[in-house]
Amino acid sequence: MINFIEQLLPKNIANLTAYSSAKSEKITGSTWLNANESPFSQQISITLDDLNRYPEPQPEAVINAYAQYSNLNNNQVLMTRGADEGIELLIRTFCIPQQDSIALFLPTYGMYKVTAESHNVALNALTQAELQTGSIASLIKEIGTSKLVFICNPNNPTGAMVSVDRIREISVQVGSKTLIVVDEAYIEFCPEQSALSLLEQCNNIVILRTLSKAFGLAGLRTGFMLSRPEILAPVRKVIAPYPVSTVVARIAENALTPSSITTMQQQVTDLNQFKQQLIKECKQSSAIKSVLTGEGNFVTVELNSVSVLDIAKEMGLIMRPFTLFGSNAWLRISIGNQQELKQVSIWLDAINQQ
Repeated sequence: MINFIEQLLPKNIANLTAYSSAKSEKITGSTWLNANESPFSQQISITLDDLNRYPEPQPEAVINAYAQYSNLNNNQVLMTRGADEGIELLIRTFCIPQQDSIALFLPTYGMYKVTAESHNVALNALTQAELQTGSIASLIKEIGTSKLVFICNPNNPTGAMVSVDRIREISVQVGSKTLIVVDEAYIEFCPEQSALSLLEQCNNIVILRTLSKAFGLAGLRTGFMLSRPEILAPVRKVIAPYPVSTVVARIAENALTPSSITTMQQQVTDLNQFKQQLIKECKQSSAIKSVLTGEGNFVTVELNSVSVLDIAKEMGLIMRPFTLFGSNAWLRISIGNQQELKQVSIWLDAINQQ
């Protein structure tokens, strides 16, 4: 007898491979450098006496603060439950199931693929090499009729960047038939490379942001969609009526005060310095074959042998293994604090002595 659940499930959901996040596996450890989280915890103190009331659909104080932070108008900002909800909202709003496709550039963030497949939207899987170095003409041809083009910038897990000029040219060439979605989850680590200026120049750009990385609020699940009002208008029809809780809004508001932003920027400066030291150590290690030195709060390396991860696990050092470019020997190391990165140094020393 066929399981009744199998009869109920749409085929695309039955065949779906779920996204495996860094926290999906039940792993024990003491040093966590696998999820690109900030090592700086935020001290939050709030008083709430209105939880019996529904929250604002789009909390005005937070929208105002993020608009000011990003130098945009309020009607260009939509608050979401992490950037992940932004991905889902764009696909649900603009793509017709079993008809439209999204373009993405592998290897990249896995939720573009999972979200598209869960909505029965086809994948137009291109490569990072095509995005980075291919001719614009050939790239536009490969994008074809895809409704959305997702550019993770900096790219996770490679750290690669696409220049603002190149994004502009892609935007102009695809025209009004396609939205270019620039996922800037890690942009605070290289703010001078943001595509924000394109929102005024181009009519088909959407930017996704988050408070999960540099702002150190991964547990809050707060993101923002930035675009022209006419693009956000249909998304506002689709988003849940009360997507942001009162508690989340109050904490996000505190995180976006001028003093909190200054603190975040100083922490980013520290993390970028820590990253350069880690890159130097990785390049000097006999256990590491190659190092990707892109942007973001992580370093991705190729190991000569995956067996050295056993030593890390014995130490309680948890990092994120990846299969990239046809090899399963890749490892993404999040940039932690100095004490956490000291454990990476100890691990590298241990395997260098083998």
